[in-house]
Amino acid sequence: MQSEKERLAESPKRSSPWRRWGPYLSERQWGTVREDYSASGWSWGAFPHDHARRRAYRWGEDGLQGWSDRQCRLCFCPALWNGKDPILKERLFGLGGHEGNHGEDVKECYYYLDSTPTHSYTKALYKYPQCEFPYARLREENSALPRSAPELELADIGAFDGDRYFDVLQEVAKRSPEDILWRITVTNRGPKAAPIHLLPQLWFRNTWSFGVLREEPAEKPTILRDGDGLLLSHSTLGRFRFYAETEKGSAPLKWLFTDNETNEPSVFGIKASHKFFKDGFDRHIIHGEKNAVSADPSGTKAAAWFKASVPAGKSITFRCRLHRIKETNGLEGLDQFEETFAERISECDAFYHDIIPQDAGEDDRMISRQGYAGLLWTKQFYHYAIDEWLSGDKHGPPPPSERLNGRNHDWRHFLARDILSMPDKWEYPWFAAWDTAFHMIPFARIDPEFAKHQLLLLLREWYMHPNGQLPAYEWNFSDVNPPVHAWAVWRVYKISAKNGERDLLFLERCFQKLLLNFTWWVNRKDADGNHVFGGGFLGLDNIGVFDRSHCLPDGSTLYQADGTAWMAGYCLTMLTIALELARTRPAYEDIASKFFEHFVSITDAINTAEKAGLWDDEDGFYYDRLVFSDQKSVPLRTRSLVGLLPLCASTVLNQSHLDELPGFRKRVDWFLAIRPDLLRYIKVRRADGEKNPVRCLLAIPSEKQLLRCMERLADPQEFLSDFGIRSLSMAHEKPFVFEHNGQRNEVTYTPGESDTDMFGGNSNWRGPIWFPINFLIIEALERYQYFYGDTLKVEYPKGSGCKVSFSKIAEDLSHRLVSLFKPDEDGYRPCFGEAKRYTDNVHWRNLLLFHEYFHAETGEGLGASHQTGWTALVIRLIRERLEKD
Repeated sequence: MQSEKERLAESPKRSSPWRRWGPYLSERQWGTVREDYSASGWSWGAFPHDHARRRAYRWGEDGLQGWSDRQCRLCFCPALWNGKDPILKERLFGLGGHEGNHGEDVKECYYYLDSTPTHSYTKALYKYPQCEFPYARLREENSALPRSAPELELADIGAFDGDRYFDVLQEVAKRSPEDILWRITVTNRGPKAAPIHLLPQLWFRNTWSFGVLREEPAEKPTILRDGDGLLLSHSTLGRFRFYAETEKGSAPLKWLFTDNETNEPSVFGIKASHKFFKDGFDRHIIHGEKNAVSADPSGTKAAAWFKASVPAGKSITFRCRLHRIKETNGLEGLDQFEETFAERISECDAFYHDIIPQDAGEDDRMISRQGYAGLLWTKQFYHYAIDEWLSGDKHGPPPPSERLNGRNHDWRHFLARDILSMPDKWEYPWFAAWDTAFHMIPFARIDPEFAKHQLLLLLREWYMHPNGQLPAYEWNFSDVNPPVHAWAVWRVYKISAKNGERDLLFLERCFQKLLLNFTWWVNRKDADGNHVFGGGFLGLDNIGVFDRSHCLPDGSTLYQADGTAWMAGYCLTMLTIALELARTRPAYEDIASKFFEHFVSITDAINTAEKAGLWDDEDGFYYDRLVFSDQKSVPLRTRSLVGLLPLCASTVLNQSHLDELPGFRKRVDWFLAIRPDLLRYIKVRRADGEKNPVRCLLAIPSEKQLLRCMERLADPQEFLSDFGIRSLSMAHEKPFVFEHNGQRNEVTYTPGESDTDMFGGNSNWRGPIWFPINFLIIEALERYQYFYGDTLKVEYPKGSGCKVSFSKIAEDLSHRLVSLFKPDEDGYRPCFGEAKRYTDNVHWRNLLLFHEYFHAETGEGLGASHQTGWTALVIRLIRERLEKD
C-alpha cells in the first residue's frame, strides 16, 4: 500500500496518531465572537488586532501559518521582523467590517501550496515586504473609500515594488506521528541585501489563568532551556524536545523566554499580576526592553532568535525539530533532516498521482493540488463552550448581564473542542454549516473518514440544538443556512465507496439525526402549514430586495422560492437515503413514503397559484412572494438564484429499484390513488431497451416550466456569464424597485463587490459567480439528462440557434467555472483580475487563490481570498470532466 494511504489507515489508532499534529492554528483569533466579553457584542472592538500580541486568548490561538496539536495545547509558528516594522510579524493583519469598504478583509499575501491528509508533509508561502508594513495606511485609506471603489490591497500601495520582499516558504515533514521537522526558507527577491529576524517560537495555550474548563488542565506547563535546545512539559500532552539551527548548523543568536500572559498595564491600564507577558519578544527585539524577557531560561513561551542579512536573490534556510521524548527514532538533534523531507515529498507526490486522474494536464494538476492543499490547511482547532462563555471565567469578573440575553444565549448546550473544516482561516475562522457540507465533497476523495466525521459531528448532541436546528455560524447560531447537510451526506456516502462497499452505518447514523433537523424545518419555517417555506437570508445574504431575515414590512410573511426549493430537495435526498437503507432494512420503506408524499405536497404548493404558489406564468420564473396580514400578496420579481434553485429539487428513480421495495411501492400507489391530482408531478419515461429501464422523474418544475427557466439560465443577457451562472440576472441593470408605506428598496445587478451595507457589505449575491449553487445546478442538469436523454434539448446559449442536451449544458458550465483558474495564451488567469504580477512575475505565477466568489463579467476573484473551502469544488468539476473524457 502507498505510504500516505497506510498512514490514513493507521491514524485512528492511539498507537499511531498521525493526525494529532497539523496546521490547526487559526490565522485569526482576535475579533472573534468567542473572545468577545463585551456588553455590546461587537467582537471587532472587544478584541482588536492591536490587542492580539499583548493579550492572552481565552478559546484558541493564532499564528502565521502555525501548527498545533489537535487540542491546541502546544503551538508553533515563525515570527518575522524586517528591521522596520513597528511590531513583530506573528500573525496576519486585516480590517474589521467597520474599517474597510467591503467588510472584513485580510491584507496579506500568502498561499497554501501542498499537504497530505495526515499532514505528513505540508508547504505554504508567505510574502513579507521589506518596507515598513503599512498598518495605519491600510486602515485609513480603506475606510475612506466608497463602496463603489475596489478595496485597497497591499500591492496597490507599493509594498512589493521592485520585488523588495522576502518569500518565506515553510515546509513541515513528520518523521513519525510526534516527531515533526520544520524547514523555513527565506528568499530575498529584492535587488539588494536585506536584514531579517526569524523567530521559530513555541508556546502553550493559556489554560491555567482563566479557571478550569471541562477537560482542561489547571497545571501550568513549562518550557526550559536544555542543552542545545528546549525541554517542554505539559500534564496531558507529555514531554517534548525542540531544536533549531540554520541550514549550516549555526545556533540561534539567543534563546528567548516569556509567558503567554496578558500585558495588563498595556491593555487595561491596571497593575500587572505577572512579570512577563505575551508581547515580551516584540518589546525586547523591536523596542530594546531587556527586562521584557526572562533572564531565567524558562517560561510558557519561547523562541530561537536568528538574525541574518540575506543577499539579493539568495536564500537562507532555518531548520527546527519538535519530538516527543518517547519518540526519538534513535536520532540526535536534526540528524537525517533533508532525507526525511525528500522521502515525505516523494510520498506526497505519489499520493496525488493516484488521486488526480492520470490524463490531467499540468494546469488541472496544479489547480487540484493547490485546491486540496487549501482544504487541508484550513482545518483548525475550534473551541467554544457557550455555557462557560456566558457565565464567565472562574478567576475573572462576571460578564455583563446583557450577554445572558444576547448572541447564542439559547445554545448553552453547545460545546465544541474539535478540528473543523473552516471556510477560511482569517476571514472565517469558524465553521458554517452549509460551507462544511460543500467542503466535504472534494474532501471525500482524499480523506473520506475525515469527511464523514465532519458531517456526523455537526449532527451530534453537543452541536445540534435539542429542537433539531443545526448551528449556522458563530456570529449567530440561530440564523439559518440552507439545509444541504443531507445532500452532502449522500454525496460523501457515494464518493467514498470502496470497491462497491458502501458505509451503511455512516448513512444510517446521519439519517436518524437528519430526521430531527427536517422536523425542525417543517415546524419552524412552514409559517402557515401550507408546504411553502421561508427561512430568512438562507446564506444568500443580500440577494433579496430587503433583509429577508428581519426587514419584512408590516409584519408580513415571506414565502421563499429558495426556502421551498431547499426543502423539496431535502425531501428528495431523505427519500433517496431511505430507499438505499430499505434495501437491507425494510423498516425504512415506511419513512421513504413519508418523504415522497411531502415532496409531492411541496411541489403542488409552489406551483399552484391558489395555494400561494411561487411560479409566475407570465415571466416563466419562480419568485418570492410577500403575503400581507390581509392575505393579499405580491411577487417580488427579482430574477436571481432564488428562482433557479427549484430546478435543483429533482431526482430520478429507477423502476427496477422500486420493484425491490414492495412496501414502499404499495404506499405510493395508495397515496396516488386517493390524490390522482398529484400524478402530474411524476413524469415516467418508458423502457427503451435493457439499457434504458423505466424511470420516474420527481422534480419541482414541469417540463414546460423547466424549459422556460432554462431560457433565462441560458441567456447571456440574463444569467449566463462567461464564467458560470450569475447570482442575479443582468436584466436588473435596470433596478428592481419595491415601494411600500413610504419605504423604497431596490436591487441592482452588481457583478462585483457589494455596493450596499446589508450584512455589513461583506458579501454580494447580486451578480457574482458563486461555486456552490453553480455546482448544484450542474448536478441537476445531469439528472435531467439521465431522465430525458437527448429527447429534450435547449437552445444554448440563447440566440445561438443551437439546441443541445442537458449534459452538454452541464459540461459547458463546468468548463466556464474551471476557466476562472486557467491561463489563456498570454498566461493570464481571470481569477487574478488586473494583478499583472501573477502573469508577468515568475515568483508570483501559478500561486492560486480560491476566492469566495467571482466577478461575473471579468472573472476576478472577490470576497474572502484565501482558499475559501467551497470553491475547492472546482477540483470535483475537473475530475468529473476528465472521467467523462
